[in-house]
Amino acid sequence: MASRRPWYTGLRRRASFPVCACAGFMSSPVPPFCVWPLVPALREMLRGSDERRPAAREEEASASYSGRCSSSSGTEHLPRYHFGLLQTPLSTAGSAGGPQREADSLGRVVPPGPGPQLFSAAAGDSYFGDKSSYAENVSTMNFTSSSSARGLNSAWIGKTPLSSSRSGCRSRTPLMGYSVTSSSAVSAHLVASVIVAVVEGRGLARGEVGMASIDLKNPEVVLSQFADNTTYAKVITKLKILTPLEIIMSNTACDTGNTTKLFSLITDNFKNVTFTTVQRKYFNETKGLEYIEQLCTSEFSTVLMEVQSKNGHTLFGVLNYTKTPGGSRRLRSNILEPLVDAETINTRLDCIQELLQDEELFFSLQAVISRFLDTEQLLSILVQIPKQDTVNAAESKITNLIYLKHTLELVDPLKAALKSCKTHLLKAYYSSLEDKRFGIILEKIKTVINDDTRYTKGCLNMRTQKCYAVRPNINEFLDIARRTYTEIVDDIAGMITQLGEKYNLPLKMSFSSARGFFIQMNAECAALPNGQLPSEFTKITKMKNAYSFTSADLIKMNERCQESLREIYHMTYLIVCKLLSEIYEHIHCLYKLSDTVSMLDMLLSFAHACTLSDYVRPEFTDTLAIKQGWHPILEKISVEKPVSNNTYITEGSNFIIITGPNMSGKSTYLKQIALCQIMAQIGSYVPAEYSSFRIAEQIFTRIGMDDDIETNSSTFMKEMKEITYIMQNANDKSLIIIDELGRGTSTEEGIGICYSVCEYLLSLKAFTLFATHFLELCHIDALYPNVENNHFEVRHVKNSAGNKEKITYTYILSKGHTEEKNYGLKAAEVSSLPPSIILDAKEITTHIARQILQKQRATPETLRQRAVYHLATRLVQTARNSRLDPDSLRIFLKGLKKKYEADCPVSGQAQTEDGQ
Repeated sequence: MASRRPWYTGLRRRASFPVCACAGFMSSPVPPFCVWPLVPALREMLRGSDERRPAAREEEASASYSGRCSSSSGTEHLPRYHFGLLQTPLSTAGSAGGPQREADSLGRVVPPGPGPQLFSAAAGDSYFGDKSSYAENVSTMNFTSSSSARGLNSAWIGKTPLSSSRSGCRSRTPLMGYSVTSSSAVSAHLVASVIVAVVEGRGLARGEVGMASIDLKNPEVVLSQFADNTTYAKVITKLKILTPLEIIMSNTACDTGNTTKLFSLITDNFKNVTFTTVQRKYFNETKGLEYIEQLCTSEFSTVLMEVQSKNGHTLFGVLNYTKTPGGSRRLRSNILEPLVDAETINTRLDCIQELLQDEELFFSLQAVISRFLDTEQLLSILVQIPKQDTVNAAESKITNLIYLKHTLELVDPLKAALKSCKTHLLKAYYSSLEDKRFGIILEKIKTVINDDTRYTKGCLNMRTQKCYAVRPNINEFLDIARRTYTEIVDDIAGMITQLGEKYNLPLKMSFSSARGFFIQMNAECAALPNGQLPSEFTKITKMKNAYSFTSADLIKMNERCQESLREIYHMTYLIVCKLLSEIYEHIHCLYKLSDTVSMLDMLLSFAHACTLSDYVRPEFTDTLAIKQGWHPILEKISVEKPVSNNTYITEGSNFIIITGPNMSGKSTYLKQIALCQIMAQIGSYVPAEYSSFRIAEQIFTRIGMDDDIETNSSTFMKEMKEITYIMQNANDKSLIIIDELGRGTSTEEGIGICYSVCEYLLSLKAFTLFATHFLELCHIDALYPNVENNHFEVRHVKNSAGNKEKITYTYILSKGHTEEKNYGLKAAEVSSLPPSIILDAKEITTHIARQILQKQRATPETLRQRAVYHLATRLVQTARNSRLDPDSLRIFLKGLKKKYEADCPVSGQAQTEDGQ
């Protein structure tokens, strides 16, 4: 591969980097700003839960809720919701008039159909066969008590149309009680019990939608955040799945005359649902996080995690070489929700391979893409109608029309860059750019806007572009206003020149959007009389070696300039609005352009990351095989390249136990596997010499040894809650990573728990990596042939005197369990513990080991069964995936036979005796 892309070998590495830090399970950022509007219903559920239980269970419910969740005290009136508790059996869910749904083991309803469950933000839709799955993955705040567990697995009842039409939007303030008063409330009790809060992101989160929903029949809040396009198909689909009783949105979404597209679509699709609006300030991230910390059970505490940490050592940081805001958002959403369709992933990989092999295509595309602005945000602003025709609104509209002209002028260069491409996806994007509507819109714009008007950097340059954007002779009053503006600017320049001559100072005219025109002077170029500026100058500031100041006459001229500018903007705004009304019917093609640009930007970013390191294209089979793979984050933050290791997991050996001394590299290795899996499933190359992956629908991790004083959870209790979540939700297509388990209790109990958890996970076909210090656990391979033992090697090095020995870490993974004994004591020796303490600890450890450690040995029959099992699994794997020619296959099968005979000497001896 290196010989095919020599053009990038001289590129310098950049210092920006990744991470998927995990605790409990892989999670994504969720919208805490959606939580606060739901707090009244949350508190009511918690407070009224005991009233809905039979009296016989009251004591049990009370005991179970304590310590799992708590509600803050408050004196305000809280709403009460009363719903029927009867649930329709699962077999009749489909006949209730609503879509059928599946309930997972936690009682959550998940959309039907395949979809990854890695993160809680959905990847943006992609055109041209990019079949990234829709199903958003949600982080859940679970308030389940033991007494209410029966209700969690009951069927979700489909929503039937309500008998009365929806009333108008009504405003309320959160934490102030209100009741549902629809005339169809009685029927609603039987079918709909979900309240949903929906909000659109702003600023950097533009293009993403946050959603929080609470089911009043089941004590659980579901938080999700996902990227969506301007059709809002994902939002509508998710709401139809939830069948809401009530939808809460921001009042800014439905202002009279300025309703958002999302609000209009929701009201059109859910005419029989009660709508409530609250002030935008109540969608508050800080308050939402407070309620998450207060109400969320500890095993779901990863909803507080951030995808991109402040130090940039994240997976997003490693792969983010995007040039546009849209590309950055798409990369982020893909990391949050990797693909599960191998065909779509390979389509992306084909594009990256072509970019790596074609230097001209790579650089030409990168040059064009880097000139694009935030197309999606531009379209969103263009179609909005301002509440009032203010100067700022007019200036914004003119600016965005210039941005639109700039964007459309880049379509032809982008087509030219893609013209010679060969892969299917790039050809599809090229075809989409041949849409005639791009030319129609640009021609209409050029009939009104000057040809040389374009996007430029610098506030004064952009201000000049906006003033002279409209062609002359379209509006004579506009021409007069522009001449007046030009004369004022010339007068300002002349006045500053005269002042410089008057005081013999090197003055120059400068401009800022805040101050307007002002005077600037380099302090090093002039000697001031008495060390002070003339008294005529005011508002004097000094930054570094430059003075900035103004004068009374200049302030007056700035006011005249602003007044003239307001007239120009107003008249230009009227012309621009008329122009936009003519091009709205053709504007739909720009949404495809936005999707094309963001996807190409992300693919270029992946290719760029490959040029900075020796990444390899992954394959997708039924095996997880990585040859000499390394940690992508560690590579970026370390001076030397990390130690590479091999990984091999198949259906026949799907449970890997990893042992080794403290600090030998176990945790880093486990995170490396998870990161490589994610990179492969978003369509990126991975850090290895060779890699093959099985598509994972979910990634579960149990990493960390922290307690949680807020929820009264000890280290051990947190471990148990996290492993419970994994066991309840894992399936045969999951990737499970466990870094230590049972360390928060006694050794005997910890070993027992680990052993039983391993036996349960062994019943699944999920790929599991289990790091432990319990060496007794390694002997489970004698009972289960699909268990493999690996360990990290260490070396013992004596000092020059030869009286002391220390451990040198190699970070190399090898077969079998570790033979190191008492490596904890050796690590303690390196610390500052007194030698006498270390000596006593060694004596006590030796004494205990003699009493309780019994070495287990496998019997000949066990060895024979294990050899037969491994032979069978390798033969099945060969039949499925082999691409060998007949001669190579014959040699391979002979090798399998020799290995079988070596692993099974009893069988070999028996065959020899039979032959005799």
